[in-house]
Amino acid sequence: MARLTLRVDLGPGKAIGPGKIRLLEAVRDSGSISRGGRALGMSYRRAWLLIDSLNRTFRHKVVTARPGGESGGGARLTPFGLALIARYRAIERRAQTAATRDLATLQRALRR
Repeated sequence: MARLTLRVDLGPGKAIGPGKIRLLEAVRDSGSISRGGRALGMSYRRAWLLIDSLNRTFRHKVVTARPGGESGGGARLTPFGLALIARYRAIERRAQTAATRDLATLQRALRR
């Protein structure tokens, strides 16, 4: 089935798309950058670099993290991070709705 994948370019080297949003959701759900990254099949380093790029892209942090150790560390989304997910998903829903007919036409045109 044809589907729309949305990437929002915010400037040179600054973008959000389905991968970063899924990572934020995984960090939100797991409370950890490491566990969130593993849930998506990526290394801690890759997950951390993506989170760091998001934190540097926006005026407000998206994720805050506590280093590990005896207290266990962890990460949580900031209110802005939660709003970023919600805003991206809303844009995605509206774009999908707007493209439904065209996607169906493309789907019907596919070779079987």
